[in-house]
Amino acid sequence: MKLRSGFVAELAVNFVLPWLAYRLALPHLGETRALLASAAPPVIWSLVELARFRRVDALSVMVVAGIVLSVGAMALGGSPRMLLLRESLVSGAVGVAFLLSLGMRRPLIFYLARATVAREMEGGAQRFEALWRERPAVVSSMRLMTVVWGIGLTAEILLRAWLAMTWPIERFLAMSPFIGYGIYGALALWTLHYRRTMRRRAEEPVEAAPSAS
Repeated sequence: MKLRSGFVAELAVNFVLPWLAYRLALPHLGETRALLASAAPPVIWSLVELARFRRVDALSVMVVAGIVLSVGAMALGGSPRMLLLRESLVSGAVGVAFLLSLGMRRPLIFYLARATVAREMEGGAQRFEALWRERPAVVSSMRLMTVVWGIGLTAEILLRAWLAMTWPIERFLAMSPFIGYGIYGALALWTLHYRRTMRRRAEEPVEAAPSAS
């Protein structure tokens, strides 16, 4: 994917600026209020996107949802084992949301993929919408990706929760990064392979219907 200025700006607003806001606010406001302050950049960006293009930025929504869940996890209690699961609550909630979106006309993966294509090429969003309408294979591919990511992310939080409650904290801290990165890495590699397959399908010419003799 080519790094265009809009894509770089989106990454900065959704990841760099929230981290910077959190670090600057932490000494003065405490952890909870600092987390809330970190939500300001993606919220403002999402409002600007809505005003300019009449669309909500999916990445910003996911980042803000993660911050809100982190604040909620802190409110539930500060026990060491609860804090071990705080970061996984975000991915777990996203996984459940993916699975629930299968009941919608368009699953969540569709909106994330459309946003990615829109950043990669001029008129990418319109092209992606056309592919969705004209190629049933793209629809089934989007739903399959939603299922795979939904199950993967949900399984990750369930596995982490079981390990956090049964393993010693030291062992969990040592093994947790390997578990998380292993699952995310497997999902990412599968997605890259499957995306190439989808791209080949999208580039295939649509066969004209045979004329009646």
